[in-house]
Amino acid sequence: MQICSLLPSATEILYALGLGDSVAGVTHECDFPPEVARKPRLIHPRLSLGLTPVEMDRQVSEMITRGESIYSVDADLLARISPDLIVTQDLCHVCTASPEDLAGALIRLPKPPKVLLLAPHTLVDVWDDIRRVGEATDRRREAQARTLAIEQRVAAIEMRIAGAARPRVVCLEWLDPFYVGGHWVPEMVAGAGGQDVLGVAGKSSFRVTPDEIARSRADVIVVMPCGYSTDRVASEWTTFRASGGWGDLPAVRSGKIFAVDANSYFSRPGPRLADGIAILAHLLHPEIVSPPDLPPDALRKL
Repeated sequence: MQICSLLPSATEILYALGLGDSVAGVTHECDFPPEVARKPRLIHPRLSLGLTPVEMDRQVSEMITRGESIYSVDADLLARISPDLIVTQDLCHVCTASPEDLAGALIRLPKPPKVLLLAPHTLVDVWDDIRRVGEATDRRREAQARTLAIEQRVAAIEMRIAGAARPRVVCLEWLDPFYVGGHWVPEMVAGAGGQDVLGVAGKSSFRVTPDEIARSRADVIVVMPCGYSTDRVASEWTTFRASGGWGDLPAVRSGKIFAVDANSYFSRPGPRLADGIAILAHLLHPEIVSPPDLPPDALRKL
């Protein structure tokens, strides 16, 4: 089977199910596992390089308003691969190519491939999507085993912190302007023993003001911008915090502000969301939950 993945989380799922050899094309953002770097890139961004957060937000908004696509599909490469299955998404047209971006390229294919659309909004949706990919690729048993292991790991974390105090948490998905994490992120906070005081489980991320953050009484702030390394978050955070007037926030007074590797453990709806829950559980309950065995840049105190 020749499979093209137009979604980084789908690429991670395919490799987790042992289908790495069948993956014939990926996106410019697919970077895990490391061996995916050898795969041809089908998707490329049309955004300008070197943009600041506010410039990127403005350019994306303008392109969407004009009805322009943020991504381009290499139709010639897709035709040469002639895939049996394309896995893509219909959740966030800012994150990666949408079905509309793909439509023109599909016309040129010698045979119509099966297209599997993933659009998860909750953790259960993510785990179900792993099973759906397994169903579409004849890896049902592997998918069931993988999701069962993930669910058991998350349940073990929840049991360990049961009865502990639940700190108030704000998860910032973007910094200029401020957006709070949505979809599965508030569920991850709850599973880690906290309460997300601004995000709404199962709903899209949305914009908030500095005053709303100041009024949140957050005990912990987790900064998780899509596409940012923890080093980049650290280099920019001082400016944003200073402009927010958040000196009275418990999180600021106690120094409980953290940057996390969002792409790896929070933004992508795939198997590593379980690692993200483990990271949050350690941040919120360090006396109960040990730090997970992850790369050093997965987490950084700000």
